[in-house]
Amino acid sequence: MITPVETVGMDPKGLDRVKALFQEQLDQGLHPGAAMAAYRNGKLVLDLYGGQADKEAKKPVSQDTLFVIFSSTKPLAAFCWHLLWERGQLELGDWIADHWPEFAKNGKDRVTVRHILTHTAGFPETPPELTPDKMTNWEAAVQAMENATLSYEPGKVIAYHSLNFGWVVGEVVRRVDGRPISQFLQEEVTGPLGMKDFYLGLPPEQEPRVAKLYAMEDCDTSDTVDLFNRSEAHQAVIPAANGISTARDLARFYAMLSMGGSLDGTEIIRPGVIKSFAALQEEGEDRTTGREIKLGLGFAIDAPSMGAQRGSGRYNHSIGHGGLGSSIGWVDLGSRLAVAIITNGVRGDEYNTQRMIALSEAVRDACI
Repeated sequence: MITPVETVGMDPKGLDRVKALFQEQLDQGLHPGAAMAAYRNGKLVLDLYGGQADKEAKKPVSQDTLFVIFSSTKPLAAFCWHLLWERGQLELGDWIADHWPEFAKNGKDRVTVRHILTHTAGFPETPPELTPDKMTNWEAAVQAMENATLSYEPGKVIAYHSLNFGWVVGEVVRRVDGRPISQFLQEEVTGPLGMKDFYLGLPPEQEPRVAKLYAMEDCDTSDTVDLFNRSEAHQAVIPAANGISTARDLARFYAMLSMGGSLDGTEIIRPGVIKSFAALQEEGEDRTTGREIKLGLGFAIDAPSMGAQRGSGRYNHSIGHGGLGSSIGWVDLGSRLAVAIITNGVRGDEYNTQRMIALSEAVRDACI
């Protein structure tokens, strides 16, 4: 239910400008379909959707349309580790091999929990044996992580672990807790928060709700788009890349963070843990992407697509993550603003960043 926006510090005219820009991007053909949601001070203030979920079938995006969110999944996977950390079952300095002995092969006995969360573990490349048909097989992915070799000394180089990040996080959750990460996430986070439309491993009966992905004219990852249009990719568990959600539910996760770990009377995690994983851990050039980045523990900090940070201070910044030229979720911890933007049109970095900045800036400007 949308909250009267003035009561939570939002300017109605400012939100009207967000709505107009959202529709303008659809009219310009920047993407076939999209959804956007925002929470302020723990209350839903924006829930937009429009365009085409499937152009060929002329199927419109509805309030219940689901979208593949790609790497916008990563913070939710990382959050599972933070819950284990809060409960004393995991420490940042733990060797991964202490929880997963078979992982120690090929020098990876020196990889720690912190290295994985900051993309400094040293094995960023997806192993070549994990062909698309095997990426959906959990045991094959686990074996590939065990056999992976280091490209860099652990802890020395920032290099984005696009898919390896999630398989390691997921297997450690299983080894420490006993539950698969999909079950852990649902029972400990998304279920208690009422995120009924977030899936890591889509039930087959939900397939008709998923928007089709489209590689736009500037997209150079069409093979990945094709893979993630397949039902087997939707129904697998790939914790770094195949979350499926509405914008409304993705924004709800960040709304919980904005309120110090609780939302609508449900406590998920202590505020101090959020401060710990939101603090700057690494800064510099990402050897995989070539971008200058700032990282917390499993979250990007003040990424351009989140819009310009308005405040200052150690914890008064934005954290979140984007997903393959098509989505972003973030929270401004200082202003308690949580935002999710998801499209089904995958673009290259330059034009994707431009459209995300425009919407993020517009919703920031609507804060009173």
